[in-house]
Amino acid sequence: MSDVVEPGFVRVRLDLAYDGKDFSGWAKQTGRRTVQGEIEDALRTVTRSARTFDLTVAGRTDAGVHARGQVAHVDLPAEIWAEHGDKLLRRLAGRMAPDVRVRRIAEAPAGFNARFSALWRRYAYRVSDRPGGVDPLVRGHVLWHDRPLDADAMNEAAARMTGEHDFAAYCKKREGATTIRTLQKLSWVRDEASGTLTGTVQADAFCHNMVRALVGAMLFVGDGRRPAPWPAEVLAARVRDPGVHVVRPHGLTLEEVAYPADALLAARAVEARNVRTLPGAGCC
Repeated sequence: MSDVVEPGFVRVRLDLAYDGKDFSGWAKQTGRRTVQGEIEDALRTVTRSARTFDLTVAGRTDAGVHARGQVAHVDLPAEIWAEHGDKLLRRLAGRMAPDVRVRRIAEAPAGFNARFSALWRRYAYRVSDRPGGVDPLVRGHVLWHDRPLDADAMNEAAARMTGEHDFAAYCKKREGATTIRTLQKLSWVRDEASGTLTGTVQADAFCHNMVRALVGAMLFVGDGRRPAPWPAEVLAARVRDPGVHVVRPHGLTLEEVAYPADALLAARAVEARNVRTLPGAGCC
């Protein structure tokens, strides 16, 4: 996953959208339909290539999670890019199923890495607490919660969670990976017309299950089962709490990935790879 493109290759940025319902997540898996596999297969086919060109993504989404603003990159041989570059967008649209789309494709600036150059990722989680359930036309993107939700209580709880913390209590731990993240935004807004509550969750990066676990904690505050300080108390404990419910994936959409100015892309990629510790934390 180098930031240096090999001689004879061109780094290409792809902006993507997909409905996650029928995908087993982003990452390739043998015998399963995935977003990465779908796009790589289509790319190999439309460029008439004998080999598969691996995609690097800004954030791996789980099975059932949607994306409107996903970003990936791929390194293509210069001769393939020269021959097919201006036709790739239309040809990919003709090859892929309608639940995944490349919205834009272009040569990436120097130093660009879809994963490590990113400044932040922004997700939205949509939930309805209407007694009659979710509008059938949006049921694949909105969770139904069968208890009334207090948005003010949820925002009170959310305000205690932002900043740089160890989110081990809200993540599925992966060997050798840090769970320290900077949560930049966590807030809830209700659309009065539809009654749908949308939670905005933005951070420099996320660990596995983090967004859906945070949402689960907020919902327990919103329906009165937990007091507003509870999610922050769980966070401070830094261990998984069985009381934190990881909500279903279909309400979650990756909305946007942000990058710095072109001149700062390489430096950001280096910074993002640094092992993070909290102030005052010991080494062992």
